[in-house]
Amino acid sequence: MQSISRLVFAIAIASTGCSQTPPIAAASGDVFTAAATPSSDAELLARGEYLVRVTGCNDCHTARYAERQGEVDKAEWLMGSPLGYRGPWGTTYAANLRSRLADMDEAQWLDYSAKLRTRPLMPDFAVRAMSEQDRRALYRFIRSLGPGGSEAPAYLPPGKKPPPPYLDLVLPQAIQAAPPAVS
Repeated sequence: MQSISRLVFAIAIASTGCSQTPPIAAASGDVFTAAATPSSDAELLARGEYLVRVTGCNDCHTARYAERQGEVDKAEWLMGSPLGYRGPWGTTYAANLRSRLADMDEAQWLDYSAKLRTRPLMPDFAVRAMSEQDRRALYRFIRSLGPGGSEAPAYLPPGKKPPPPYLDLVLPQAIQAAPPAVS
């Protein structure tokens, strides 16, 4: 009986290392944190690639990623996009992350990403909510792709019409609160 228990325990321990995905996040209050710290450069790169895939970085920062259903060679990843997003804030473009991070060392990236504030549509709040280890994994993975591409078009202020391609984002007007009922 004791040998069966040891066998079950050994199988359970061995199977924990067979996962094809990086460690899954575990809930910690209102914020999710990494369940385990990657222990090697290879694990950190794998975690970074996983985060790029599942958090939607490629959706905006890789040209025509959505149209190609994600079937884009990594050599084309994260080089920015000519697609503009026009709204009340003006027109924004997804930056070339490979060139942006090429100009930063890891400490600069960790500081920058912890305080990241951008224009719409970038979900900067999601990057700020990441653990330092996840932001480090993003940095290492993006840097591993090497330099590539050219800069995305520059931001255009409100009222200036961008050249195609762009998406016009029409937002609902703020709902006016009804005046309090008088009795």
